[in-house]
Amino acid sequence: MSSTLQTAALSSLEARLGARLASALTARSQTLPHDITERLRFAREKSLAVARHSRAQAAGGAIVVGVSTQGSATLGGYLPWWQRAASALPLLVLVAGLVMIDNWSTREQVLAAAEIDAQLLSDDLPPAAYSDPGFGEYLRNPTTP
Repeated sequence: MSSTLQTAALSSLEARLGARLASALTARSQTLPHDITERLRFAREKSLAVARHSRAQAAGGAIVVGVSTQGSATLGGYLPWWQRAASALPLLVLVAGLVMIDNWSTREQVLAAAEIDAQLLSDDLPPAAYSDPGFGEYLRNPTTP
């Protein structure tokens, strides 16, 4: 027997069993006290909610509805605090990395400017050299005459 036929047979069996139990409970509920019928009604509503939830998950629905122990429905389910923190951790690491890259880049620019300033202040240059277009090349290669 294929799995789809087995699933259909199982579903049919469950439906028949559920119908027989429901008819038996309906017949007996005429003679049961009120508090017992209320507990049965609550249990029936809770089991129907669980069945709807399992069918929605099996069908691959886009909206996931969870049923809490108090019988209330929640959208999306509940995540513990450590899972929420773990999901935010990659974003925090990315932001920290970008801040460190920015600080490193700024530091490198400051060090390069400080090196150029140190060369300018320690070297003897005529005033006309500052206006020369090749002045930047002179600073990069100070060994040329």
